[in-house]
Amino acid sequence: MTLETLLLFIPACFALNMAFGPNNLLSVSVGAQYGLGAAVLSAAGRLAAFIVMIGISACGLGAILAASEIAFTVMKTLGAAYLLWIGFRLMRGKIEPPSPHLSARSEDLLELARREFLVAAGNPKAVLIFTAFFPQFVAADEYWVSFATLGGVFLALELVAVAVYGYAGTKMRRLTTNPNAFRWFNRASGIGMVCFGGLLIFATRPSN
Repeated sequence: MTLETLLLFIPACFALNMAFGPNNLLSVSVGAQYGLGAAVLSAAGRLAAFIVMIGISACGLGAILAASEIAFTVMKTLGAAYLLWIGFRLMRGKIEPPSPHLSARSEDLLELARREFLVAAGNPKAVLIFTAFFPQFVAADEYWVSFATLGGVFLALELVAVAVYGYAGTKMRRLTTNPNAFRWFNRASGIGMVCFGGLLIFATRPSN
């Protein structure tokens, strides 16, 4: 892989990382409730899901998902159902507003990381990114090295996106200490998750 190719890949990839989706909405929510550190740590679940997807795509299995209407539909249905469940839980749940100095416990971080993993893993569009987007920059004579390089860059930029959205969440943290503001913040987050779930339900597999 040449330097010119990498320099073309980075801005295009970062635009995908920064696109506002359910995982980045989670970063905002966690940042608002627990702070930037918790948002970054919990994103380990998302990165783990992406590592698996990158490996699947590198081995060629991602192309099977891209080509299989049944596999795509099953995956997107499960992902959409989970997003809808999170959304309705946020909208209807009776959650106490956090203390201004509240930090996430290890059990909280594990639950948040699990949520990040499931949201990322349930989105077939992520696999399609690695299947359709990465190959445009992969050097055929250095396939594994270039695919691994692209994957590493993607994960690093994803962490930057997590930090940006998590930091944006911290700017809302003062609002979430007010019971009424916190309730509306949760409702807005829940509505966002429901919207993403609805969009995922109607997502279609790209035609070849």
